Amino acid sequence: MINSVTETAMPASPCNRICCLNHSDVCLGCGRTLQEIKDWHNADSTQKLQILQNSQQRLAAKPQFDLRHPEVTPSE
Repeated sequence: MINSVTETAMPASPCNRICCLNHSDVCLGCGRTLQEIKDWHNADSTQKLQILQNSQQRLAAKPQFDLRHPEVTPSE
């Protein structure tokens, strides 16, 4: 019997290996909350798309920092 269920592509994790949580437990690298990071593995495609949308909104709303050297202030 042929399986008529087609697999839909699961969204890729937005993790970019800059894993550092702020005071609100939001990752500065990908914009996901700690709970969203923990839920990612078991989330279905729809849930992952919602997490991606939420994380992109968070990243767009936060000030951009140089995470490589956050303690260094550029000199003029």
